[in-house]
Amino acid sequence: MVEKETTKLEKAPEKKKDKNIEAVVNIYTSFNNTIVHVTDMSGKTISKVTGGMVTKHGRLKANPTIAMFITKRIAENIKDLGVKSLYVRIRAKTRNPAPGPGAHAIVKSLSREGFRILNILDTTRIPRGGPKKKGGRRGRRP
Repeated sequence: MVEKETTKLEKAPEKKKDKNIEAVVNIYTSFNNTIVHVTDMSGKTISKVTGGMVTKHGRLKANPTIAMFITKRIAENIKDLGVKSLYVRIRAKTRNPAPGPGAHAIVKSLSREGFRILNILDTTRIPRGGPKKKGGRRGRRP
């Protein structure tokens, strides 16, 4: 009888602990290119994909369609590592009021791929005063 009880105890299902690994997705979008750089929480690079790695046409690097292909490639790389939650940082070119055309497409594609987006942050650099702009006292004239 003792042997039967031990076999029942051994067959008890064990609960697996799913680690919810988080990562930071840094998106840089200008009107000429799109760069996506995924790091872990400490800042080590996990994956980096640019528009030029996906297309051979220079004019398409900032396209939202190419941004979706960038996201697919990124998703393949980070799903293997078990990343499920993402913090998104979007950065445009300095002084630009809005990010390039690929930023929205990347965030939308990441959520479609099944990642949980915890936070979206705009990290565009804005100069506060700074050095004198080019153009002289009377500005640029035609």
